[in-house]
Amino acid sequence: MILKERKIDTWVGDPTNCYILLEEESKEIMVIDPAGEAEKIEEMIHILGGKLKYIYLTHCHGDHICGVTELKNRCGGKILIHREDAEGLNDAEINLTPYIKEEKIELEADSRIDDQDLIHLGNLQFRVIHTPGHTKGGTCLYCEKENCLFSGDTLFRGTWGRTDVPTGSIEEIMDSITHKLMVLPNETICYPGHGLSTRIKDEKPIYLELKPKLI
Repeated sequence: MILKERKIDTWVGDPTNCYILLEEESKEIMVIDPAGEAEKIEEMIHILGGKLKYIYLTHCHGDHICGVTELKNRCGGKILIHREDAEGLNDAEINLTPYIKEEKIELEADSRIDDQDLIHLGNLQFRVIHTPGHTKGGTCLYCEKENCLFSGDTLFRGTWGRTDVPTGSIEEIMDSITHKLMVLPNETICYPGHGLSTRIKDEKPIYLELKPKLI
């Protein structure tokens, strides 16, 4: 797998991490959370020499979906999001796009996904992990073969996603992280929706031993 990352400024704090994944044999590509800069993402797709198969949304917030419509118009691809966040794509009070782009964004998912669904990109298999807490339909995407997790706004390096937003819940996000993510292999690399990457073993003390992140 070839993995490229773009940091996209949406003017709400830390830039959003957009990930572009290429399965080398099939040349199939998945883009995770295209927050904007669709033309630059399209350019990267052309550089990689692949074809966009999926646009995967970890959740419905505007700082993760602002580039979806333009990217789909440019490159095609099926929009995937958990069914419990699909309605938020068309609800400005949930996706918060007016606070991010000063306009409403309305999207329709091509497919609504569920917990434990498997998404195939050529010979790679990604497992959907439903992790409510930041939003009720938030998800992470795990690839055992590549030893990586795309954790959206559920798990960050040294902390967790905000829960003071529509459909958020501190109890649910702690349950999601503790019981669904901390059980993954220690060396799993976590690629979050904002900030730096981390590893499961480096985050375990926070959730399993209640110790603060020191570095």
